[in-house]
Order: sequence, then C-alpha cells, then structure tokens
Amino acid sequence: MVAKDLLQEGSVPVYLGVSIANYLLVMIGVALWSHKKVKDEKDFIVAGRRLPASLATATLLATWFGAGTLLTATDEIRYSGLPAAALEPYGAGLCLILAGLFFARPLWEAQILTLSDFYRNHFGRKAEVLSVFFTVPGYVGWIAVQIVACAGIIALMFGISMQAAIISVAVVATFYTLLGGMWSVTLTDAIQMVIIMIGVVMLGYTTLTHAGGGDGYEGIRRIWEVTPPNMRTMVPYHDLREFFAWGNLLVIASLGNIPGQDLAQRIFSSKSPQAARNACLMSGALYIVLGTIPVLMGLAARQLLPASVTQAVLPALAQAMLSPAMSVVFVLAVISVVLSTIDSAILAAACPLAENFLRKHVPERISSLKLCQYSVLAVSLCSLALALSGAKAYDLLEKSYTISLVGLFVPLCAGLYMKHKFESSALWSMGVGVAVWTLEFFVDDWVPVATLAVVSSLLTYLVHSRWMAARQKAISASTAAAVG
Repeated sequence: MVAKDLLQEGSVPVYLGVSIANYLLVMIGVALWSHKKVKDEKDFIVAGRRLPASLATATLLATWFGAGTLLTATDEIRYSGLPAAALEPYGAGLCLILAGLFFARPLWEAQILTLSDFYRNHFGRKAEVLSVFFTVPGYVGWIAVQIVACAGIIALMFGISMQAAIISVAVVATFYTLLGGMWSVTLTDAIQMVIIMIGVVMLGYTTLTHAGGGDGYEGIRRIWEVTPPNMRTMVPYHDLREFFAWGNLLVIASLGNIPGQDLAQRIFSSKSPQAARNACLMSGALYIVLGTIPVLMGLAARQLLPASVTQAVLPALAQAMLSPAMSVVFVLAVISVVLSTIDSAILAAACPLAENFLRKHVPERISSLKLCQYSVLAVSLCSLALALSGAKAYDLLEKSYTISLVGLFVPLCAGLYMKHKFESSALWSMGVGVAVWTLEFFVDDWVPVATLAVVSSLLTYLVHSRWMAARQKAISASTAAAVG
C-alpha cells in the first residue's frame, strides 16, 4: 500500500504522521464545538431538524462514500469489469435518487426521530422491536469492518500494533460521535467530504493524464480500447447466471439502504421536506459522478499496473502516480472515507436501540439524551470487540446488513403507499422475507436470493393484508346484520 511505501522512504512519514494527527485533532475540535448545539435527544438524533440541503447533501455523500466505494469496488472492477459497478457506485447512487423521488418527503412529514418510530406508528410495538433487531446487528458488523480498514492505515503510519490502532480508531470515532451526535457527525462529514473529493479527483486526474500521455480524454479512450469487450458491458446479458447475480447486486444496492436508519436520519435532520428531497437527489447524482472515478481507476489498472496486482488497486495507483505530498492528501482522503462511515453507522445503530428498545426498559430518570449517549458507547464497544475478534466474526455479521432490505423494505412501502396497514401483515412480511434470505447461506452465489426474498415479502404482505381486509369486512357485515 502507498502508506507502507511512504514509511519506507524515511522523510515523508514525519509530516504524514503530523498531517494525520492534526486532521484527527480538527475532527475532535469540531465535535467539541458542536457539543454546544446539543440540548436534548432531538438535537442529538436529528440535529434539531435544522440542516440545510447543502449540509444534508454533504453528510449523505460522506456516509455513502465508504471504503467499499473507494477501495473494494476498484478491486472488483479491476478483476471483473463494469458489471461489478452495479453495486458500487451506480446501484448505491440510484438508491439515493429513489429515496429523493419517493421516500424523502413523506418520511420527513412524519416528524419522527428514527425509522423504527415509523414501524411502531403504522404497525405496532412488535414491528418496532423487530425493526431494531433487524437493523442494529448489521451496523455493528459494518462498523467493525470499517474500524479494521482505518486501523490498518494508522498502524502503518505510526508504527503501532494493529490492536492498538483498532482501539485508537474506535476511541476517536466514538468520542466525536458521543459529543455532538448528529451535529458532530454532519459537520465532520462535511469536512471529510471536501478532503475525499480533493483526494479522489486528484488521483483520477493524475492517472488519466498519465494513461493518455498528458491528455485526460485520451487516457479515457486508451483505457476503453484496452479493456476487453465483455468487461466493458455493464449488463452481462450473455450469461444467464451472471445476469441473475448482477440483477441481485443491483436490487441490494438500489433498494437495500432505503429502510436504513443512516439514510432516514439525514432525511429527518433536514430543515424542510424540500431540503430532504434535494439532498437525496443531489447526493445521488454527485455520488454517481464521483464514484465513476474509482470505476475508471479499476479499468486503468489493467493498463497501468502489473497483471499480478488484483487487490489494493487504488493504493497501488497512488504509489505509482502521486508525489509524496499528494500521497498525504490521498491517505487523508482514505481515512476520511472510513471515519465518515464509522460515525454515521454508530449513530444509526445507537439511536433506534435507545429510543425504540431500551427506552421502554430504562427508568424515566435517565433522559433520552443520556440513553442515546450510553447506546453510542454500547454499539461502539460491541463493534470494537468484533474488530478485535478477527475477520470471520465481523464478516458474518456484516452480511446481516441485507436484513434491512429483505425484512423492512416492503413494510416501509406499505406504510407509505398501501391502503391496508395491518400489524400481522407486516410481521408476516418481515418473517417471510428474512426466512427466504437465509437460503443465501446454502445456495450458489448466482441465485438472486435477496431479490426473491423481497418479492416473497411483498407477496406475503399483499395476500395477507387482502385476507385481513376481507375478514374485517365480513365481521363488520355480520355485526351490522346482527344489530339490524
């Protein structure tokens, strides 16, 4: 990785380490300042519903633009071409656009603090609790993965053990999330997004001009020419199994996080429904544009890097293309990418845990604000334990991130747009969706299990809700006849 090579050069690590230390101090300073804005749980969870579209866009974009977009997706595209972009960035960008078109306004107008509040209001307490249990574990696993990714860089920069780096990253992210809640996350995300954009655009421009002999457009043309035709085809229609796998990825990416608390929290935090809608649409468009740069980097790696380099493609390109000073910006961009995802995920898991589960079991003398802060600590500690336990544990739990899609997407749509809203219909829909999704552990990768789970969940809700409506109608008619 570029960080490792910078360490070996001797002189660069001094100001690289200083730059990272100063960066972390700035994040903590912003958190301390934002702490003044937090008076109650409304400020902590949804920033007092005062975010303009600009800040809401920045925090959405920073939350979405994680290590998967910047690092993992580049490796996948280097290996399998454009079909891999169905997950990141194009499917994920489409998710934000769909949220803006169909979900932002009605969710904002609900005037709730968490998405679990929505399930309670429409389907009852059982649906509320289930939504918490479907949401929190996936975030905990995802946080653990991000902590390990950032810790790997910190360990190299400062020459400390991986365990010490993991603890350090968790402490910093938890500290500034704990201080200011959504205000702290939003303001640090805005700063981090600026650094991310500078780092990604800088590397993209340098790489493309290098590939084109000084001309970026020529670089794109040459990269396209040397890319095999099957890798230039976005939709793999030539192979039925690959097409099913591709479609499943697109469904997971474009619909999977719509029932996610991290997205909903930014919608709730916007100062108006129009600001929420515009933030989703603008961040979706920007995400697709900015995310196209790592896509091009993945294709460029086939031309610019040895065939043996199939992993850590972006750091390898940075090492080959960037000067030491520019590499510092790139490393800060990578750290920003990961930290912006960690803090958002911590808050997204902690708030429904506090408001929709623990609140019913904790004495009223503990305020909701304190309960949210305790939940931030609890989620962070669980994620830290997973990060320290090894890859197998947190990789398994990260997979449960898909549960929010298969278990919660259909009830969300039903609560917003369907005529009949029955608690039992929602519970059956959730249960069937998750039950079908568990087949993913037993079948081949090409089987679109997530898509089948969503369809099964939808059919279950439609059939059960119609049966319940017919039953209610029959009971009402029988009662009316008896009275008459």
